[in-house]
Amino acid sequence: MDNACTDLAASEEEDTEVFCLMRVGKSSDWLRLFENSEVTIGRGADVTYQLLSPSCPLMISRLHCSFKQREDGQWTVTDRKSLNGVWVNHCRLAAEKAHLIMPGDSIQLGVAVTGNDVEFDYTLVHRPLKDIKSVLAKPYSDTGTKAAHIFKKPKRKMTEEMEPSTSSKPKLYRCSGTDKSTARSCPLPPTEAQQHLYCPSRFSQNILMLREQVDSTERQVASLESQPRQNTHLREEQVRELQNQLEMLRAKMDKMKTLEKSFNKAKRQLEVRQLFKTQQQEEHLKKQLEDALQEQKKVIDELAMSRQGFEEMLLAKNKELELTKEEKEKARAQKEEVVTQVTEVLENELQCIICSELFIEAVILNCAHGFCRHCIQQWRKKKDECPICRQAIQSQTRCLALDNCIDRMVENLSLEMKTRREELVNERKGERCVCQLYFNYEFKIRISWKHKFSFICSLKTCTKA
Repeated sequence: MDNACTDLAASEEEDTEVFCLMRVGKSSDWLRLFENSEVTIGRGADVTYQLLSPSCPLMISRLHCSFKQREDGQWTVTDRKSLNGVWVNHCRLAAEKAHLIMPGDSIQLGVAVTGNDVEFDYTLVHRPLKDIKSVLAKPYSDTGTKAAHIFKKPKRKMTEEMEPSTSSKPKLYRCSGTDKSTARSCPLPPTEAQQHLYCPSRFSQNILMLREQVDSTERQVASLESQPRQNTHLREEQVRELQNQLEMLRAKMDKMKTLEKSFNKAKRQLEVRQLFKTQQQEEHLKKQLEDALQEQKKVIDELAMSRQGFEEMLLAKNKELELTKEEKEKARAQKEEVVTQVTEVLENELQCIICSELFIEAVILNCAHGFCRHCIQQWRKKKDECPICRQAIQSQTRCLALDNCIDRMVENLSLEMKTRREELVNERKGERCVCQLYFNYEFKIRISWKHKFSFICSLKTCTKA
């Protein structure tokens, strides 16, 4: 009946879902989080799971972190002042502050070594126990407890053996050549041994304790020698054992003194080395600072030279611009002066006296005076004499050279004068066309009347005949 209940309970336990830390990239060493208990992780001996890094032994602290379940069933993780920290979803946690974690969260213990990924990388999962039972890591707490008991027993025995007896007959212990190691200090766990080895106060305490033990042993030897000489053989054996123990204690005390001296020497060397390294770092930083200042000064000088060059170029460009402006002003003034002179020449010498405009299709009379072709034709309809000198007009000649000269000179005048000139030319051409049509029409009428008159005359002649 009991076996059936046990099997039923075991099957129910395997069917239950538990929280565990799944090792990323590995199908082993998963860490189960036990309900209603605090799960501790580190490299010390008094933790639930002991993690040791082969590549970097100090990556995990002695007590690195702890996991604890709240009353509502959710889990929290706390960083126990670890050296390399606890990272949840790639964010480092503050020390001694519980942080809520959920299934699927990434939990990293320590940091990544150069060129490698994080060694202890986990993900919180919630799965049935039967599915992950084969990949779970065994807790280290039981082993650590046993180890602690093993270490404590020799220490207690050592203390009892080294305490002097208050009775008249001191209790002595036998120690063979192979058991002389028991006279040494109690073996400690690696972490505690390192604390003893690297703590100067522990050296002093051990030396004082050994001196007390030496004094106690010497008092025991003196008390034995002062006793009445009875059982000489037994007393000599006791004295010999006490002397052996005394020699062992003195050798141990000398060794502790040597270790203390070595430690102090190494400490001084380390301090000197650190001081030298600090000085080297300061000199290196000072040199880097000086190099940076020199580089900055060089860049500033280059910028100043570039600025000076640009300023000189800008001044030269400004001077060129001023000169160009002056030249343009001079050219414009000269052009205006030329235009003014040309305009005066045109108005004074090349202007028709009849229409008061520049010659349009200029003609020269036999008296050498010039006029517009249209103007002189209209004038001759009234009077056949020169408007200027009143000399009879015998001939008129077109002057193409004068027309071309006027056209070229008008090109340098203002736009307004050019437009006016074109309008006048077009107007004169239109008037000429009208006059030509009228002349042709008049000529045809004259011819027609001439023919009619001839026909009438011939008709009258025939009638008379």
